[in-house]
Amino acid sequence: MITSFFELFKIGIGPSSSHTVGPMRAAKEFVAPLYRQTRLTEVSRMCVELYGSLALTGKGHGTDRAIILGLMGERPDEVDPASIEHRHDEVRRSGALMLNGIRPIEFDETRDIIFHLGKTLPAHSDAMHFTALNSAGNEVTSEIYYSVGGGFIQKERDELSPKVTRREVPFPFSSAGELLRIGDEHGLAIWQIVLANEASWRPESEIRAYVARVWKTMEECLDRGLRTEGILPGGLKVRRRAPALFQKLSAHNNTDALAPMDWVNAFAMAVNEENAAGARVVTAPTNGAAGIIPAVGHYYLQFVSGAIRKLHAGLRQL
Repeated sequence: MITSFFELFKIGIGPSSSHTVGPMRAAKEFVAPLYRQTRLTEVSRMCVELYGSLALTGKGHGTDRAIILGLMGERPDEVDPASIEHRHDEVRRSGALMLNGIRPIEFDETRDIIFHLGKTLPAHSDAMHFTALNSAGNEVTSEIYYSVGGGFIQKERDELSPKVTRREVPFPFSSAGELLRIGDEHGLAIWQIVLANEASWRPESEIRAYVARVWKTMEECLDRGLRTEGILPGGLKVRRRAPALFQKLSAHNNTDALAPMDWVNAFAMAVNEENAAGARVVTAPTNGAAGIIPAVGHYYLQFVSGAIRKLHAGLRQL
């Protein structure tokens, strides 16, 4: 087990962990060293070249907006989704952006974000080439990043999919079968096994705080999706369906044996529609699957007898 809860469940914005979260993280990571090395004053322009599906579907997935926000120093888990369109429009209108939120530089989106349609780089198909330029048009620094899925990014100079070196965990497993066997042998629930492993890498207080933050984000996203009506962004004019389904289910006491699935579908749809709208979601472990875990968890808390009591009891044991 080398993947942490902190890596699988990342808080970001829609509609794609690979096309939105990854590029924003890459752009932020590229400009951060310029600030630390006090080199921001050398930079007058930025050029970003996109390859693979980042180029082919990047505009529809908001890759351009994500990169602009990342260059401005924003993080996917902290940016205000309600401000994204306004800030993107302002960059277009003014022809400038605040690099790392500090230094204004010239920025023409049609010139400075290049979509290389049909081209890929050798190491990975979804690549981004960032170049910082000075006032004479000479390169200050450049870096190639890959968006490798689930919001994960990788620098070209680093080995792709490197082996992660971490402290040994008390209960290593690499399959569901091994996980269940460990639980039977030690008399532990799955959450206890995972918590023990995570606690090998960071303090339990930090783990608990992040789990609570993830769940709060999931619940807020689900609630927004159930209440927000209208047309989803993009040219297909797709109307949101979750609010109407939620209202229909709430108005009837449905005794159909399949009614629970209708509720779970409404909850999952609410999150997925928020994701499509570019709102804040939790990758679980991708944006495409963002609705599944909050839908099941929300249904459990709302409809299973004693769920709240069990939840509170579980939290006391953490």
